[in-house]
Amino acid sequence: MKSALDDLIDLLDLEAIEVNVFRGKSPDENRQRVFGGQVAGQALVAAARTVEADRHVHSLHAYFLRPGDPWVPILYNVDRIRDGRSFTTRRVVAIQHGEVIFNLQASFHLNEPGPDHQINGPNNLADPETLPDFKERMAPYKHLIGEWYDRPRPIDLRYVDGDPFSREGVPTLGQRVWMRADGTLPDDPVLHTCIATYASDFTLLDTTLLPHGLSWNSKGVQMASLDHAMWFHRPFRADEWMLYDQYSISTSNARGLAGGSIYTQDGQLAITVVQEGLARVNADA
Repeated sequence: MKSALDDLIDLLDLEAIEVNVFRGKSPDENRQRVFGGQVAGQALVAAARTVEADRHVHSLHAYFLRPGDPWVPILYNVDRIRDGRSFTTRRVVAIQHGEVIFNLQASFHLNEPGPDHQINGPNNLADPETLPDFKERMAPYKHLIGEWYDRPRPIDLRYVDGDPFSREGVPTLGQRVWMRADGTLPDDPVLHTCIATYASDFTLLDTTLLPHGLSWNSKGVQMASLDHAMWFHRPFRADEWMLYDQYSISTSNARGLAGGSIYTQDGQLAITVVQEGLARVNADA
């Protein structure tokens, strides 16, 4: 039987249907809209397919413009904006039903030597192998989650600071989670980068409501990603444990902004993420 990770790898293996045009599918799941991390990951695959192999993505900036329809394919049109001596820039537009649902711009860089420093992440955290996985953590809330509880998951995500249900009503400024692909990936840096992009959208927006003791499962909460930015600093493997240290920056006008630093297990800062999203709370719900 294929694993959930195999299905994710297939999901990211886009079909080339014309020069600079690719087609992506969605998983056969009962969703109201396409998961934002899927569109971002597929768009980055499309961009990378038009870039020389010796250049690696160092930043991306994306906007979620319309909800994606999970029942029809997504077309990704790549605009080859610039091919320079050190940097390559691509713009990707995702289209469904004749309308743009997503826009991404990514920059790729030829590796160069230079100074090296970073901010250090949290230490003395619980080893991820000692923390409960999703099903163990969410078992007390299975009746609230429904069929989503039993859905196969390609990303093994483990909360350090407690799950969203147990933190209800307890204000905090951020959260830490360990995450990795649930299986072994091929030695393709593009695939590792795209899977990290996919996984980066899981928990970050929830962080914007944590200072108010709220999360995605709170009554009357409506959340949706608006834009997403990532900077890739150092090599990593998405099938090895990475610490996602997330913090709320600001929430106002029904929008929330959160940042996250993704570290390898040995403390190397691999990725920085910033995301803004809809954070609407209907007090009458």
